[in-house]
This record gives sequence, structure tokens and C-alpha cells, in this order.
Amino acid sequence: MPDLKLDSPLQYVKGVGPKRGEELARHGLATVRDLLAYLPRHYLDRTNVVPINRLRIGEMATIIGEVKAHGILHGKRQRYEVMLQDETGAIALMWFAAVRYWERYFKKGMVFAATGRVTDFMGLQIVHPDLERLEENTDRMIHAGRIIPVYPQTAALSKIGLSSKGIRQLTTFILEHLSERMPDHLPVKEHQDLNLPTLHDAISGIHYPRSREEIETSRRRLAFDELLGLQYVVFQNLGKKRSAVKKHSYAEPGQKLKQIKELLPFELTSGQKKVTREIFSDLQQQTPMSRLLQGDVGCGKTVVAVLAALYAAENNLQCAFMAPTEILAEQHFRNWRGPLANVGVTSDLLTSNLTSAQRKSIGKKCGEGKIDILFGTHALIYDYVSFERLGLVIIDEQHRFGVEQRGKLFAKGDSPDLLVMTATPIPRTLALTLYGDLDISTIDDLPPGRKPIRTVWRMDDARPKILEYIREQVKEHGQAYVIYPLIEKSDQVDLENVEDAYKELTVSIFRDLRVGMVHGRVKPKERDEVLTQFRQGKIDVLMSTTVIEVGLDNPNATLMVIEHAERFGLAQLHQLRGRVGRGEKQSTVVAIAHGPLSDIAQQRLEYFAANGNGFQIAEADLQLRGPGELFGVRQSGLPELRAANLTSDRDLLEASRKLLERLFDKPANLDKPYRSLYQYLRTSSEQRQLQLGGG
Repeated sequence: MPDLKLDSPLQYVKGVGPKRGEELARHGLATVRDLLAYLPRHYLDRTNVVPINRLRIGEMATIIGEVKAHGILHGKRQRYEVMLQDETGAIALMWFAAVRYWERYFKKGMVFAATGRVTDFMGLQIVHPDLERLEENTDRMIHAGRIIPVYPQTAALSKIGLSSKGIRQLTTFILEHLSERMPDHLPVKEHQDLNLPTLHDAISGIHYPRSREEIETSRRRLAFDELLGLQYVVFQNLGKKRSAVKKHSYAEPGQKLKQIKELLPFELTSGQKKVTREIFSDLQQQTPMSRLLQGDVGCGKTVVAVLAALYAAENNLQCAFMAPTEILAEQHFRNWRGPLANVGVTSDLLTSNLTSAQRKSIGKKCGEGKIDILFGTHALIYDYVSFERLGLVIIDEQHRFGVEQRGKLFAKGDSPDLLVMTATPIPRTLALTLYGDLDISTIDDLPPGRKPIRTVWRMDDARPKILEYIREQVKEHGQAYVIYPLIEKSDQVDLENVEDAYKELTVSIFRDLRVGMVHGRVKPKERDEVLTQFRQGKIDVLMSTTVIEVGLDNPNATLMVIEHAERFGLAQLHQLRGRVGRGEKQSTVVAIAHGPLSDIAQQRLEYFAANGNGFQIAEADLQLRGPGELFGVRQSGLPELRAANLTSDRDLLEASRKLLERLFDKPANLDKPYRSLYQYLRTSSEQRQLQLGGG
């Protein structure tokens, strides 16, 4: 075939064809350039494949052998075992999860490279190894005997023969036949000053490194490019913010605000008072407010947001208050409609749960200016909803909304003020990177009377005692949550699920308790009824998935049990913990882990049990697993971080910020290489926004 170009369609690459090409395109991989940007997830170092008879207990090792026997072992805990043999001996590979899946996967005579930590239990074994199937001896020059990349996988790609191994074969072929170098937009001086390779060399090195050092230098170059693209959007938004002028204005806080503060059954904390002053000061400026309000779970952000909404209503402006779930939107509305009505402010609720006629009626009333504060979910962005004088947009748990959704809501007003909130405290490094265009307010104290939540973690063999402890708490007039990772049983993963647990426990240990169940597939009306009963104390134990993670407020709930806690990130565990401890009673969280535990999972659980500070939790979570989806990078309209690590790449972060300051300072006076870089970043940003739907 002719030499490949960067823009050559993948379907014409040897070994792809129309069918595979179509599936790759569905994964965003249409051209050679796209596939070269598909970065490995991690690497297996097979430069030194160890014979089985030379394995040492405790070491990480790669072995290559043939499947001699395999099957399910029964005992205290069911497991799947594969005996892998080379010329020197045999070793057991062991899985404790997804047993039925592995039963279908292995066949006698298959050859695998297996990588993992060697342990000893009645003989040498590796538990949950990384596997690569090797079909032919000639295959091993690509897939073993070197540092090999392992690529992100989906069931659809594997089904058409493009497992990690298949992707490796494609990238090898492409790099051998590519007739042009990857164009480098970064000025030579910049990558020399930072000791970074050219973009082409970094792409080659990330896919087929000759050493661990080459992986890191290649990754750092690609990370620098990602951080430049990410912060370009932030700098661009900051420029737009500084140049915008709003048409509405605010007088000094008036009588309605004074009245509602007097109606509150509590005194605002010093943190709440401080951020309220910051927000009110912003609203009085000529440029639209763009402020992020963050604080730990239960610190009282919603009160501050409602005061801001009331301040807008006092100035004859409307407020759109968007929450990520119907549960949370309904709770905000239910808690505040009475106090707001008492001071002469109208509010309403708009969710998809309403009938079409109800939704259109609310949309019409809002368009006529008859609603001051409209609480709702993403239903607020629909075309039938309009505002006569939208002055303030409040977005709760902002990282759960895509950039297009936020943009559509914002466009319903004329340069409205924007307040976004998060109960996932954001480490300073990440806040500067993702939200450098926003002013940040932080509530750093909790309402008085809250007791620290006692948190422990236990292995699953302690479950009988834990279930008995739930019964004891209910007898003492407490209520409990029991959280599960899945709705129903899955063939792919061997995890506890809420539906089976509900059926089992309600006829055994919970048979004389009042038990409710909610999850994402329960119909909204039925779910709301269960949650209302739980709040009213008519249900003792609420069994649920993480659907209750944000917003559910029941001061009488004193206990939470989290099944398969090792499967959750630190920040999500902390969010779940925030559902208890909302009253004056002592509350407890018990995290149940199922082995075998990785070192990181155990570290995460120990940190969770020892630390209740949301900001420290967020920093630790960032270090343990990176930003990922946690802070909504993919949802925000910012470039996704595949190579960059915001914890370890702080020098690159600072260097990229300094470079962008120079680019944005006087773009018209830049030298040619820097003008080209500025234009490249601008074009990339515009293309990304188009792909996201123009938000």
C-alpha cells in the first residue's frame, strides 16, 4: 500500500477495512492522526520475561506460558484458577471476581503473557494478573520482550478484534509506514527550555518506548500540550468576562433579605456571611459575576445561593436555579418556597417528572415574569422555557452539567450573573487550572452542633455483625442507609447489587424492619414517595445505589453502610458520608471492602476512615487517581487530560500558564512561531466547541 499520511482514513490501513473502520470512527478514531492520539492506558515491562522457576515471592513479574488447566474452585469463597506452564514450571493465576466471564474466556492450549505480583498460598500464584493473549511465536516480538503499551478497551472494539493487542499491531504498522512527521506547533525555544522532545518523537516514544525514561519524557511533552490547550480556554473565558458589560444593576440589599434572615431558624456561620458579602459585591459590579462557591458537604452553600437569588428578586430580576437531579431540585424547592413566599417572592419547580402541560404552563408563566426564582433540573434549558428578565443563573454541582447545557441556560438572559456551586472541594492546583476564569468563594466552616462522623472500614467477613448493628441503631430510633454499587446482578463484574440484597435481607435479618429501596430505574413518582417516607421516619432502612449521593437531607439518619467501598473514589465516598451527620445525633459510616484489595484501594479506605475534611480528601483523591471525571474535565468544554497529571506536573502547569500570559498580553506583536502557536490553540478550541455542540 502507499505510504500513510496523518489524515489517511484508518479504514484503508492494512488490517482495518470498512467494518473495523466504522467501529473505530464511532470511537472518535477516523484517521491515522486520531489513532496516534489514542494514548496507552499503561505499560507492561516485558524486557525481562522471567522463567516460572525463577519467580520470587513479592516481586512484580511477567511470565509467558500455556494454559494447561482451568476451572472454578469452590470453598469459603468461589474463585477461578488457571494453571499457566512454561518450560521451567507452572504457576496458578487466580480471579475472585467475574468467575463466569473467565470460565468462558480460557481454553486449554492458549498462550498468555501474565503480569502481576507473585504471592504464595499453597504454591506460587498471581491474583488478578494483567493478561495479554499471544497467538503465535512470531507475535511475541511485538507483544513481549519489550515495554509494551496497553490501550483503553471497549467491548465493541474487542468484538471486532481490536483489543489492546490489535491496536498495538495497527500503531506499529502506522509508525513504520508514516511518510510525514507530526507538525510541531510549539516553538523550538520552548521545548528546548523545558527539555521536552519534539511532538513527533513524543508520539513515537509514547507508543513504542525504548525505556521507562522515554515514556516519561514523551508523556511530559504531550502533557504540556494538553495543559496549554486547557488553559487557553480559561484565559479566553477570562478575557470575555473582563470585556462584558451587563444591562441590569443591583441596589443595596433591602427589606426582603432582612426579613428572610430573621425567619431563618439558625444564625449564618462566619463562612456563610463572608461569601455572601463576596457574592453581593460581585452582583453590584458592572461586569457579570462569574463565581464558584465551594465548601465541604453540609456547610450550607444552598442558603447562600438562595440569598443571592432573593437579592436578584429584590432588584426585579429572575433567577434560574439548576440542580443535577430531580431529588435535589425538589428538595431545594420544598425547603425554600415557604420562606420565599413569606417575603413576597414567587418560586416554582420544573422537572421532567411533570406532565407536558404542567411544564409548558410553568415555562409560559416564567416567560411572562410571574416566577421570580425557578428551581429545576436540565429541563430548564428546554426551548419552551423563557425568562422575561433573567439576571442570575445558579448551577448546583456544576461539574455534572455539560458545557452545552450551561450555555443554553445562560443564553436565556442578556449577560446574566453566574454562580456555580460544588460540594466536591477542589484543590487549589485544579481550581486555578479549570476555573481560573472564575472568582472562588470558599465556606470553610460547618454549622454549630454538628458532631464529627465516626468512620470505619471492614472486610466483608464482618457483614453479619454490621447488619446486626443496623438493627441496634433502628431500635435506638435511628435510620440507616445501605449503599450498593449496582442495581442488579451483572455477568461482567461480581459485585453486590441492591435488588438482590433487598430481596434477601427483607425476608431475613430485616424482616421486621421497614425497608425501602431506590435506584436510577425506580420511577420518579415511586422514588419520591420512598424518599418522603424515609424523611418522615416511616422507613427504617433505605437501600440504594449512589442515586442519593447528592442533596438528600434527613437529620435523623445516623448510619450509612457502603458495600464494595473499594470500588468508589475518595471524593465519592466523602459525598456519600455527607448524607448522615446532618442532625445533632452521633453518626457512623461503615465502609465494607471485598478482597483482594490493591495497595491503592487499601490506602484510600484508610484515608477515608481517618479524615473527614473534604478539602484534604479532594487533594488526596487527586493524588491517588488524578482528576478524571471527578471534576468534570470532560464535561466542561476543556480538553480531556490523557497525559497530564495535575499533581506531578505542576512545573509544566506553571510554565504553560506563563507562556499563555505572554501570548494573550499582546497577540498582535508576537513573533511568527508564537503567532502560529496562538492560532493553533484558537483553532483547536473552536473545533472542540463545535464537537460539543457549540456551547
